[in-house]
Amino acid sequence: MGLLEDKVVLVNGGSQGIGAAVARAAVREGAAVAVTGRRPEPGEALVAELAAAGAKAMYIRADLADAEEAKGAVARVVAAHGRIDCLVNAAGLTSRGTLLDTTPELFDAHVAVNLKGPFFAMQAAVADMVARGAPGTIVNVITSSAHGGQPFLAPYVAAKAGLVGLTRNAAHAHRWDRVRINGLNIGWTATEGEDATQRAFHGAGDDWREQAARRVPMGRLGQPDEIADFVVLLLSDRSGVVTGSVIDWDQNVLGALD
Repeated sequence: MGLLEDKVVLVNGGSQGIGAAVARAAVREGAAVAVTGRRPEPGEALVAELAAAGAKAMYIRADLADAEEAKGAVARVVAAHGRIDCLVNAAGLTSRGTLLDTTPELFDAHVAVNLKGPFFAMQAAVADMVARGAPGTIVNVITSSAHGGQPFLAPYVAAKAGLVGLTRNAAHAHRWDRVRINGLNIGWTATEGEDATQRAFHGAGDDWREQAARRVPMGRLGQPDEIADFVVLLLSDRSGVVTGSVIDWDQNVLGALD
């Protein structure tokens, strides 16, 4: 028996990066998986890969910045499987902006993807769990920058810090419903999205990962599959009764100084 045997899992932002790694890990542990994303090509390719390995998988085209599409993705999963057992919010917008140069449009975009989308996806998923009187689990992939972050991440930090608070609030509100909700504040991770961000905003070259590795204690960046394994553990019964925890998944120690 896998950790998620016969569970129905929705991974928002699951067509690439950390979300795709979570989808693969969930399938390995026995789950049926649905992934959302704005671009069909990577989402459909991932689903084809999972299906070829014998998994039950579906792609849902959805823009998580739209609350109705966030709720609609959950509805699609419930329609297909009769329920949703687990939700992972892994979608994220990481475009840059400081306190002084962020426009209202950029701020709203960050709030929409990094906070509003997860809020309404959770609303829909928890509503199904409560209506059925069934337990469920949710994991929000957040960021270590939610503790403060760099100056060029102002709108990102504002939205993600809101997701930290939402994670704890929702976990407290639904603990008696046996819905466990936790979060991961992840550190610097080598993903396709991070590669694009480094090149677009920081002029990075092909060796940026090697340069970054020399700047972190463990000599390498975090890997999506490592985060995925941690997410699956939190989704599963093996994580026990833990709820309302926002875990710092990072190689730097918050508050410690040299």
